[in-house]
Amino acid sequence: MAAGGGADGLLSDLRHYVVTRPIYNEPNFQEDNESILGPSRTLRERAQEACSCSKKRALQITKTFFPILEWLPKYRVKEWLLSDVISGVSTGLVATLQGLAYALLVAVPVGYGLYSAFFPILTYFFLGTSRHISVGPFPVVSLMVGSVVLSMAPDENFLMVDSNTTGLNKTIIDTGARDAERVLIASTITFLVGIMQLVLGALQIGFIVRYLADPLVGGFTTAAAFQVFVSQLKIVLNVSTKNYNGVLSIIYTLIEIFQNIGTTNIADFIAGLLTIVICMVVKEINDRFRHKIPVPIPIEVIVTIVAAGISYGVDLEKKYNAGIVKSIPSGFLPPEPPAVSMFGDMMASAFSIAIVAYAIAVSVGKVYATKYDYAIDGNQEFIAFGISNIFSGAFSCFVATTALSRTAVQESTGGKTQVAGIISAGIVLIAIVALGKLLEPLQKSVLAAVVIANLKGMFMQVLDVPRLWRESKADAMIWVFTCIASIILGLDLGLLAGLVFALLTVVLRVQFPSWGSLGNVPGTDIYKKVTRYKNVIEPEGVKIVRFSSPIFYANIDGLRSSVRSSVGFDAVRVYNKRLKALRKIQKLIKKGKLKATKNGIISDSGTTNEAFEPDEDPEDPSELDIPTKEVEIQVDWNSDLPVKVNVPKVPLHSLIFDFGAVSFMDVVAVRAMKTIVKEFERIDVRVYIASHLDHIMRKLELCAFFDGIIQKEMFFLTVHDAVLHIQSQVMHRDIQDPIIEKISLMQESKEPIGFTETNQAEELDVQEEAMRRLAS
Repeated sequence: MAAGGGADGLLSDLRHYVVTRPIYNEPNFQEDNESILGPSRTLRERAQEACSCSKKRALQITKTFFPILEWLPKYRVKEWLLSDVISGVSTGLVATLQGLAYALLVAVPVGYGLYSAFFPILTYFFLGTSRHISVGPFPVVSLMVGSVVLSMAPDENFLMVDSNTTGLNKTIIDTGARDAERVLIASTITFLVGIMQLVLGALQIGFIVRYLADPLVGGFTTAAAFQVFVSQLKIVLNVSTKNYNGVLSIIYTLIEIFQNIGTTNIADFIAGLLTIVICMVVKEINDRFRHKIPVPIPIEVIVTIVAAGISYGVDLEKKYNAGIVKSIPSGFLPPEPPAVSMFGDMMASAFSIAIVAYAIAVSVGKVYATKYDYAIDGNQEFIAFGISNIFSGAFSCFVATTALSRTAVQESTGGKTQVAGIISAGIVLIAIVALGKLLEPLQKSVLAAVVIANLKGMFMQVLDVPRLWRESKADAMIWVFTCIASIILGLDLGLLAGLVFALLTVVLRVQFPSWGSLGNVPGTDIYKKVTRYKNVIEPEGVKIVRFSSPIFYANIDGLRSSVRSSVGFDAVRVYNKRLKALRKIQKLIKKGKLKATKNGIISDSGTTNEAFEPDEDPEDPSELDIPTKEVEIQVDWNSDLPVKVNVPKVPLHSLIFDFGAVSFMDVVAVRAMKTIVKEFERIDVRVYIASHLDHIMRKLELCAFFDGIIQKEMFFLTVHDAVLHIQSQVMHRDIQDPIIEKISLMQESKEPIGFTETNQAEELDVQEEAMRRLAS
């Protein structure tokens, strides 16, 4: 029983905590706790450290640049090799078909899609940090490359006149020259994208992808999926349309597809429709029974083989005029240099493609890195993809990243490392060298249908919008805006518009942050918003204001507005009204209607107090003709005054700013804060700042925030420290004595004193010379 009682008592004690310590303001805390100063190094010392090299550091840098040296020596052959082989074969079959299909998006002959599924893997195997992503074409990136290709090499540039045997001239398209030009453009932009990614990686700018938030990427990829669907729809229907690019291009394409829908090739349409239905059904089976099926059914491969056999056996091209692949080059082409003269025309598009390709690869890679507990190096990924795209661009490939569906196949079939990736490249190599001819009878509508079937995951992202709206309306708006902008403006401009809109929402959230007055939870040191909790109490005569944002030039007005709303009055207006009241009092003293003594203001008998009637009388310069001497009088500004001036009452004696959520301040904010402090100090409201961060204090020191009026003693470690300090000051103050004001009776002058309500600190000091207080 005793033991049990002791345990219960200990548990009860652990549910409460009692702290006894001094009330800490900034100087007291610094006196009791010595700060640690970091070692100050010169620029030369830092450069020497950065450029110094040792055997250990050289090995570390080498392993960073070649991650294969880190994981390959630790490769578990007996445990992982069989899984990687099975995964590599499965992924290679899918990569082969997707390479052929995604080449249609780039508007190049389908055989070049095989090259794009092969070459990037070779370099990423040595340089990449992800063990699970499958490197190669991705529909969104392929479509972005295709938009550049079609804009720089449209069909209209390759028209030629064909003279047939009947003597009639017919305009046809020189497909050979067109395809060669398009391949050159695609490989050139791939080379340029690689250069940009390599430079960004070398400059350690991997953080740039953080600006592509998940809602932005979701909206963009959904819009891209819609663009891909429309571009492949005309291939499934075998309907000819113009190649539109730019703003509203997707709308024009849809209109022309429906205008020419009567020319649909029935054989292509049926083949494409069946392929879409079969692929989506089998993929759904793979997803639902993935725990029971050891290897996903490679439905794209099966459908493609069957479709190619049917097309060859029935001879669909001759009998039904079906569109087929026709020619797939066997073997490899020699490397070709990029067309450097085109760099200027594709610079902007190449940058957006480089960022999008990198963002997709890193986001997918991080998912599997988190799942399998290893790290992704963002900067090294930039370098790896940069070198991969430079290398593959020389072999007539288009931009590589990773495909979600292909990566899912590689991981779900047991892939452990990039050994699976290199084996998948071997499968693609076999297709390039030996199997290309077997796929020549394949209908293009089947490949287009394979592309459409793989868009399901991206279209399903639409279901995220209701959830985003419930969680964060701003993020939901980013998703919707980016999606609509990318559909209407095109992928390049849509991505830029979405990025600008996303950054604008951040700016607006910072410019108009949340704020509120805080109150104390009785018996604790906890302070919460008074509008949110019923039992919180504001300390008497004290207002606590929390501003939940960095303070900088864009939200200074918001800070001022929040302070005015919290305290219930404008400090500048109060000061100007008090100054005006003092002048009227001086005028009455001069006329003998009032007597100013050290014991107060004595009014003549019969004088009526009209202090709070509307103050509409204009200022009279003659009111300022006061003899030059000083008289000490007592003025209680919260009582009725014997003059006709409406002076707002100030129910506060202290104002506390909770800076716990203020992460930084700029120079403009420091100056504005200094002005706010002085505005309140001169109407006898003491200002305190609590819960500030250390670097905020250093910033204030650098910006000359402290002077004769503003001291470090006004800074407290917590809000509760400040409240306890104020309460101790109030207890020692003689509350019976009224506020004493020393009035400087002004020299005779015909020039009126200006009453401009200004927020500038310099003019505050000038006005203070007219009314210096004797005591607070």
